[in-house]
Amino acid sequence: MQAKVSPAAKIFLMVVILILYAPIFYLVIYSFNSGGSMSGFEGFTLDWYRELLGDTRLLIIVLNTLVIALLSALFATIFGTLGAIWIYNLKRAKNTVIGLNNVLMVSPDVIIGASFLILFTIAGIRLGFYSVLLSHIAFSIPIVVLMVLPKLSEMNPTLIDAAKDLGATRWGVLTKVIIPYITPGIFAGFFMALTYSLDDFAVTFFVTGNGFSTLSIEIYSMARQGISLHINALSTLLFFFTLILVGIYYIISQRGGIRLGGLRR
Repeated sequence: MQAKVSPAAKIFLMVVILILYAPIFYLVIYSFNSGGSMSGFEGFTLDWYRELLGDTRLLIIVLNTLVIALLSALFATIFGTLGAIWIYNLKRAKNTVIGLNNVLMVSPDVIIGASFLILFTIAGIRLGFYSVLLSHIAFSIPIVVLMVLPKLSEMNPTLIDAAKDLGATRWGVLTKVIIPYITPGIFAGFFMALTYSLDDFAVTFFVTGNGFSTLSIEIYSMARQGISLHINALSTLLFFFTLILVGIYYIISQRGGIRLGGLRR
């Protein structure tokens, strides 16, 4: 039986959600402000969106950010999924490896960023696109592992034994049994890695170089001189883009309820 949620708990949850989303709604509303600041709403306009579309440099930076996020999420999902499967099959020191993975999750971004900066400097890797990409892949892998491991733990081992008894090879077991079962966890890891990459500032600040920038670094630079409302317009578009991603993930999660043999869990 499901526990009933009291009206007071529902009201509290609504208040918390309102407080969390209020600054975002404030930002969205003022992206249509005809005035030049966020001190008062003077009238409706789309000029800031037109200015945004005309700012080629900022659009290139947004493209850089999206490319870094998508590529890092893709590679982190591949490596993280393989890593989770490897951890799942470990006979010894499994908890130790999981603990080391969790340490990377909770390590301060400043420490991680400084470590990558030292590593790239020693290795002679030029700071720019590739240094940022490698860093984002590295700190996203533990996130994917954390998303995929619970799905592996939920999987009934008899499924693998049955597949082997029927003559399936290791590759067949991986592609026909394990991967289909943990697909929801894989997609969850991908979207979490994508979100972490889009949201990151501290690590990127350490490993980016001249001639390459991401949106978080650019907005930080603009904040020193005052941010134009076309940044509000850009943030509004990214917010709705994020909502679309969440919607896609929700649909995938709902469809992920279908399991082998057409059975729904």
